[in-house]
Amino acid sequence: MPRATRDGVSIYYERDGAENGDPVVFLQGLGYGRWMWRWQREAVADEYRVIAPDNRGTGRSDAGLPPLVPRLPRLLRAPILSKLAGYSIEGLAADLEAVLDDAGLYDVHLVGASMGGMIAQQYALDYSRTKTLTLCCTSHGGPDAVPVPEETQEHIFDVPDGANERETIRHRMRPAFTERFTNRNPHLMDRIIEWRLEQDADEPAREAQAAAVLGFDVSDRLERLRIPTLVMHGTDDRVLPAANGELLAERLPDARLELVDGGSHCFFIEAAEHVNGVLLEFLEERG
Repeated sequence: MPRATRDGVSIYYERDGAENGDPVVFLQGLGYGRWMWRWQREAVADEYRVIAPDNRGTGRSDAGLPPLVPRLPRLLRAPILSKLAGYSIEGLAADLEAVLDDAGLYDVHLVGASMGGMIAQQYALDYSRTKTLTLCCTSHGGPDAVPVPEETQEHIFDVPDGANERETIRHRMRPAFTERFTNRNPHLMDRIIEWRLEQDADEPAREAQAAAVLGFDVSDRLERLRIPTLVMHGTDDRVLPAANGELLAERLPDARLELVDGGSHCFFIEAAEHVNGVLLEFLEERG
C-alpha cells in the first residue's frame, strides 16, 4: 500500500491504470472517499496512469488531529476544529505534494471536485507539477464566491433525530443529487451508502475538512494560473451554485467552461458518460 508522510501524518494513495501513461490525479470532496471517482478512474485507466489519494482524515489516511479533540462531544469539538485545530486547504495541498513526491510524478493532470477542486487550485498555485486542471463543482472561495445555501448547509450537517448511521448519510447527501436520479437508482444509492461507510471521513475529520473549506480563498491569485483548465459545473447544483463555476472560468486565463444542464453537485456520477467524454477530450487536446 503506497503511503506518503508529512508532519508525521501518513497519507494513503492508490495507483493504477496505464503504467506508462501521463498521470491523472483525482482529488476528493469534503468527507468523500475514493469511491466518488470510480466512474472517471475507469474511463481514463486505459490511457493514463491514475493516482487517487485519500485526503487527510479520509479512508486509509491518518487524521493527524490532536488526540483529545475527536473524543469531545460534538458541541465542544466543532468550534475547536473550526477555529483552532481544523485543516487548511494549504495543508491539504502540501499533503498532495508529499504524495506526488513519493510517487515520483511530474506534469500531472489534476482533477478535483468540490473541496478537491479547491485543493487542486491551491496546489497549482503553490507547486510546480501541474500540467492541466479539471475543476468540478467548486469555487475560488472568498467574499465574491456564491456561498452554500443556508438550507443546504443545515441539511448536510444535520443529524436527524433517532437516525442511524445509514439514514444520516442518506439524509445528508440528498442535496448533492437530483431527486430524479435517486428515485431511478435506488440500488446504486444503497451501494454508495455502503462505500461511504467504508471510505468516508469520520465526523471529527469531516469537521476539520469543513474548516479548510471555510478558510479557502484564492480569488486574488487566479490570474497567475495560466495552466489549461476545464471548469465543469451542474446548472442545478444545490451545494455550490453554478455561478461559482462561471466566476472561475471568467477569472482563469486559460479556461473552458462546461455547464451540465440540470446537473447536480455530483453531476460527474449522474452524468458520468458525458463527463468522461468531455474529460478525455480535454486531456487529449490540452495534455
